[in-house]
Amino acid sequence: MARVFNFSAGPAALPEAVLKQAADEMLDFGGTGTSVMEMSHRGKAFIDIHARAEADLRELLAIPKNYKVLFLQGGAAAQFALIPMNILGDKKSADYIYTGQWSKKAISEAKKLCKVNVAASSEDQNFSYAPAQSSWKLDPNAAYVHYTSNETIGGVEFNWIPETGNVPLVADASSHILSRPLDVSKFGLIYAGAQKNIGPAGLTIVIVRDDLLGKAMPSTPEVFNYKVQAEADSMINTPPTYAVYIAGLVFAWLKKQGGLAAMEKLNVAKAKLLYDYLDQSEFYQSPVAKNDRSRMNVPFRLKSEALDGDFLKGAQAAGMVELKGHRSVGGMRASIYNAMAIEGVQALVKYMQEFEKKHA
Repeated sequence: MARVFNFSAGPAALPEAVLKQAADEMLDFGGTGTSVMEMSHRGKAFIDIHARAEADLRELLAIPKNYKVLFLQGGAAAQFALIPMNILGDKKSADYIYTGQWSKKAISEAKKLCKVNVAASSEDQNFSYAPAQSSWKLDPNAAYVHYTSNETIGGVEFNWIPETGNVPLVADASSHILSRPLDVSKFGLIYAGAQKNIGPAGLTIVIVRDDLLGKAMPSTPEVFNYKVQAEADSMINTPPTYAVYIAGLVFAWLKKQGGLAAMEKLNVAKAKLLYDYLDQSEFYQSPVAKNDRSRMNVPFRLKSEALDGDFLKGAQAAGMVELKGHRSVGGMRASIYNAMAIEGVQALVKYMQEFEKKHA
């Protein structure tokens, strides 16, 4: 069976070249006679895999030397609690920006551990925009400022980096990390689940500035303590070895494509192709403010919900899957991460045009 165009929001499509390399190395990695899934995380072969993955990620994002890179487990959702546990220090409160489902979940977890100040919100317009910084009511005494830089469900992306002064900026960048260059030095901490632009589910990456380490609550288990994990190269326990290996292959693939500047150029072209069609159509609607539209996750609605089922069936028959919107918002959503070729977006637009002509 031919591969389909997979528009899943996550776990998402991986580069075909990465999958083929992983398949070729499945039974015998580098002449070891074993699969990466079988080898000890303490052995030289995996230590080299781990080190290369970190080095390539540091190169791609130009991560400064005073930041640690952690390869953890538990998904981005685990970090909703681990961030206040690790970096509150002697502070009692943190600022949060409320822009959709994932920031809502982060706020809910943080409230169990500290006072949360919702410094800005887009709830007034059904989370269809990113609040301008001029509207934020930040507390200069907060431990940190947290925002979700790309809301996977709502399709709202911050196309700018907030200024938070001396208060560390924390970003959940799960669904757009590695899609464009990023100035890591403007952040205290960046975290991301892997299953969008990095690799398979099971790996979570945390990039944390050195001065934020060593502030964990006394009750924090060692396996959840950033400082302890940093000192152990993220191996206080067995890491998600195969997920780290695949992530490393993705990082190497990104370098071969020309790095993040080249990926951004391609992602801009893909997003423009889809949004331009949505904007000229009266049959489809994009619910997100134009300046805040995500390049990675594109939600849209048909003129009638009664047509949703036929749209999805027809798309699948045409070789396009996972276009159904998140259950909390309905409609459609096309996730066009790095691994989605522009041909996939072209095929989607062509199908949308044909469907519109048939049902308009």
